[in-house]
Amino acid sequence: MIRKNLSATKWQALARSSPPLLAMWADPTTIYAAFMDGAAPQLVSCPAPDGRFASFSAQHPAAAWFERAIQDLWGLEAVGSIDGRPWLDHGRWPVLNPMSSRPVRHGSAPPQPEFLEALGAGVHQIAVGPVHAGIIEPGHFRFHVVGETLVRLEARLGYTHKGTLGLMLGKSPRAAARFPARLSGDSTVAHSLAFALAAEQAAGITAPPRAVAMRAAMAEIERIANHLNDWGFICNDAAFPAVHARTGVLREALLRACHVAFGHRLMMDRVLPGGVATDIAAGGLGLIADALASIEAELPALERITASHASLQDRLVSTGIIAPGLAALLNAGGVVGRASGRAVDARAVPGYAPYDELEVVPITRTEGDVAARLAVRQDEIRESLRMLHIIAAGMPEGEIMTALPGRAGEGFALVEGFRGECFCWLRLDDGGLIQAAFLRDPSWLHWPLLEAAVQGNIVADFPLINKSINGSYSGVDL
Repeated sequence: MIRKNLSATKWQALARSSPPLLAMWADPTTIYAAFMDGAAPQLVSCPAPDGRFASFSAQHPAAAWFERAIQDLWGLEAVGSIDGRPWLDHGRWPVLNPMSSRPVRHGSAPPQPEFLEALGAGVHQIAVGPVHAGIIEPGHFRFHVVGETLVRLEARLGYTHKGTLGLMLGKSPRAAARFPARLSGDSTVAHSLAFALAAEQAAGITAPPRAVAMRAAMAEIERIANHLNDWGFICNDAAFPAVHARTGVLREALLRACHVAFGHRLMMDRVLPGGVATDIAAGGLGLIADALASIEAELPALERITASHASLQDRLVSTGIIAPGLAALLNAGGVVGRASGRAVDARAVPGYAPYDELEVVPITRTEGDVAARLAVRQDEIRESLRMLHIIAAGMPEGEIMTALPGRAGEGFALVEGFRGECFCWLRLDDGGLIQAAFLRDPSWLHWPLLEAAVQGNIVADFPLINKSINGSYSGVDL
């Protein structure tokens, strides 16, 4: 892996003109960024000895959240940022800038949160959360409305802070693997795979062929399970629970089969640096095949029911539109980006094994509304089923784990989860222990799009729009 270390002057030039932004992060003395430069990610860094660096947010609006997190965690200031408010730190941590070289204790009461205002006749605010009526993650939504029409939404997250990055430092990749697996539990396979590939690149090894195939199978099963879940909840939020009930049954059968085959319903802690934790249990492959066959058999009927009910389509079509230009500006990936015309999929570009043999073609729509995001999910279920047939038919025999040597190195990976690209970067010291690391969920680039997508819609459609984008609260809280 080649990372370019830039001078402050070259970093400033990059801030003014650069490819689409993937992520920004830091360590106590250095700022880092990753861009998608053509078919491959480009990593750059720049020393920040005085605790300051040139902001990217004027050129890349998505950088604002990264820069706010960098200020909260490492205490490095983005000069010229479009938004300098705290984000993850709500004033209740015991110390300021916990990942800086010299954290200091908080010395004042937690401040009142600041929200951007929408002014005008008849504008009033609705505050929702962080505690919600359902069993979901905590997040605060501040709506500005005129009557029932949404004028502005601002999301306030950071209620699920676990200190994930700090907990990984000083551990071996094998010991630290449990933390990326829990960054966002519904993407446990995808984040574990990104971490494993980054660690393997840093250590100079590759996983055995059987482990590579098993990882891909778990990733596609995870994608199907989550797409079924989102499909059902989108319909449920439009007061159409019949589809929700049926997709829930199909998903549950698949998760139960995973528990038998892999020892965990969500396949958590199954993907490790060097390979996989356990082989497929006896009888597990047959149960998974049966569950997938049931899903494949019911897809046509579920799609027909969803498409044929006018009252449901009335709620989905033209609701929560994300314009293609805005999706491109935020470099949105996954379902959100592809439903707005972006033909991006990390399995295809930059690609990784075994997807180079599976002919991955991104499924896109251009409407950018809730209906388009649901349609992309439906088509991706079919594609995952197709790939799983190929993976199962060609599953290699042999070892499932390769030893990880204790050596210095640096690695990164981009893996396609069900939401989009899961990014991981890490640096190992001479003993093979983690010296620095960063994990990025696709939701970093999707939450700002939710704030834009709701504008001009009615309050009652917010749950639909929110679920169709389905940003992870935990995934952006490091």
